[in-house]
Amino acid sequence: MPLVNLPAFAPDLIADLERLGTERVDTPVIQPAEPFLDMAGEDLRRRIFLTESETGKSLCLRPEFTIPVCLRHIETATGTPKRYAYLGEVFRQRREGSNEFYQAGIEDLGEPDVARADARAVHDALTVLKNRLPGVAFSVVLGDQSVFEAVVAACGLPAGWQKRLVHAFGNQAQLQRLMDDLSNPARDGVFGPEVDRLAILGKLDDEATLIAHIDATMEATGYSTNASRSPADIARRLREKMELANTRLDARTLALLREFLALELSLAEAPGALAAFAEKAGLSLGAALARFESRVAALSATGVDPATITYRAAFGRPLDYYTGLVFEIAPAGESLVLAGGGRFDRLLTLLGAKERIPAVGFSLWLDRIAGVKGAAA
Repeated sequence: MPLVNLPAFAPDLIADLERLGTERVDTPVIQPAEPFLDMAGEDLRRRIFLTESETGKSLCLRPEFTIPVCLRHIETATGTPKRYAYLGEVFRQRREGSNEFYQAGIEDLGEPDVARADARAVHDALTVLKNRLPGVAFSVVLGDQSVFEAVVAACGLPAGWQKRLVHAFGNQAQLQRLMDDLSNPARDGVFGPEVDRLAILGKLDDEATLIAHIDATMEATGYSTNASRSPADIARRLREKMELANTRLDARTLALLREFLALELSLAEAPGALAAFAEKAGLSLGAALARFESRVAALSATGVDPATITYRAAFGRPLDYYTGLVFEIAPAGESLVLAGGGRFDRLLTLLGAKERIPAVGFSLWLDRIAGVKGAAA
């Protein structure tokens, strides 16, 4: 017996997904927890339901479908391209609504035409929603993590700072904190008295000297390296932290980043606005902008009008595995997300695939769709 009620429109939704050229798959409700803890992001990690096997293996109730579908694809050694559809229960804590609810969606794996696959994901999500909610107007918000990555890289920041900023993409509060850190001088004592003392003695400037000092300190204190990082690892991490703490953005570069993140306009106007921004800023964003323009053209080819979609440069979704396109669809004038998705080109390799597999997909929240359907009836 299902834990929550399956909406009455579910059979029609499944038929929609089949007409979109997908193969329906299912995955176990009990999943290994490690992939979600490592790759899904902090927002999801703190909301999943964890348990443990009798052998001590960490397990969880299935909190979403993307990772399980990708794992299944790898385990079955199925070739690509492949379009999988799913419909089933997921389990995670929510601020509103049941912690056990149904999701459906499509995972599009291995399509080499990235622009076409991205456009198809947005088109298919809209198609399913329009079929279930005729007469309801929708708003679509779209972002692109790869464009943000290109802007950050073109600004010439150290790799560590680029990684931090990209990791925070979509989290407005965290991104603002990091940019504040980049604009303000380092605080005294930020790493504690021992590290500050090493800096004063100049031992942080020479890696070999620092490693020798850490090794001697660990030996003197009886601190074992077998159960932790080596002196070389600790030294490398300390020097990286000091480099990050001492990096400061000049006012012009900081202003450029803020100007980029403030961009919000129709997707039809976005390619021109991004090109104008790059030219004004003197940043080389050619490859990222070419991919962006190709996606806009591919969306038009599917019949979706880019003028009806909002591009927001700072928009992201709270899952760490996204690499490019991200989007959400809600009823016009509301914040209730009915569908959301994006591109995750690195995920399958991280999960164990032997070769890189480009991937994009989206999920639908069936309980939310049912609520809108009931309100519109």
